[in-house]
Amino acid sequence: MSVARAVRSQAAADPDVVELSATEVTVLRYIDHHPDVSAGTVAAGTGLQRSNLSRALRDLEAKGLVSRSADPADSRQVVLRSTRRAAENLARLRAIWARLLGDALAASGEEHDITSTLTLLRALESGFRRV
Repeated sequence: MSVARAVRSQAAADPDVVELSATEVTVLRYIDHHPDVSAGTVAAGTGLQRSNLSRALRDLEAKGLVSRSADPADSRQVVLRSTRRAAENLARLRAIWARLLGDALAASGEEHDITSTLTLLRALESGFRRV
């Protein structure tokens, strides 16, 4: 939680970072990992109520982070995709996160096995996507 607070604080100070609610983060993360997905699939995959999902999608579209387009397989259906702006926003947040963690590790004065830590974090992230 302290890492999240530090990242949130640094992100708020960066005018180029788009602020997101927890619901928006959940929805955008799902769409980013499942491009060209339907809203119904996002609702099922995130466990969000349709009304909450609809609000989050409207807000994400207004912020330029999600786009809707016709499904190439069935033009009557709509699919969702994260935008270039979403990727840029994520890159900014990752840079803030990396800098804060790097500074904290350096301040600890201890040696750490970063490769093993990254492997563990990637495994956790992959596991969370499957849950």
